Amino acid sequence: MSSDEQLTGTWVIDPAHTRLGFSSRHAMVSRIRGAFNTVEGKVVVAEDLSKTEVTITIDVDSVDTRTPDRDAHLRSADFFDVENYPTITFKSTGVDEVEEGSYIVNGDLTIRDITRPVSVPLELLGVDRDQNGDLRAGLEGKRRIDRKDWGVTWNTTLDSGGLLVSDKITLEFELSLIKE
Repeated sequence: MSSDEQLTGTWVIDPAHTRLGFSSRHAMVSRIRGAFNTVEGKVVVAEDLSKTEVTITIDVDSVDTRTPDRDAHLRSADFFDVENYPTITFKSTGVDEVEEGSYIVNGDLTIRDITRPVSVPLELLGVDRDQNGDLRAGLEGKRRIDRKDWGVTWNTTLDSGGLLVSDKITLEFELSLIKE
């Protein structure tokens, strides 16, 4: 996402090759991973990188941890409350290149109608044409957040005194973008 002429322009998320996921500690001894299967978004890379715009919308009902009972619990009012808050959104407020191919995307993340600023580090994996001639860009990154900051507070205490679900959640970004 540098000011390189090849990257300047409008890109859309390819949902078939993109993973917006998360991981969390469970029972203080294991890690649970999940993802959202329905995402859409657009990146408008400006010549002045700081003016680049990123918008992402996630259909929360598409949450998938490979365990239907857990997914149903995540959709409930205990966690995402899909009935009242069907989407998670991100809208950038600025992009900084910290070194070649390494960026910080600053923006507002909205979960359960609570909006908080976050900064997401992303690495550009490459830009190339696919078998159909479409220009693609790949980016990856991770960011830890505290789920309580967005009103996701459900938990239960274990016999040891620990908690069933960690408050810290790692957001995982594996993005495939196609230039329009």
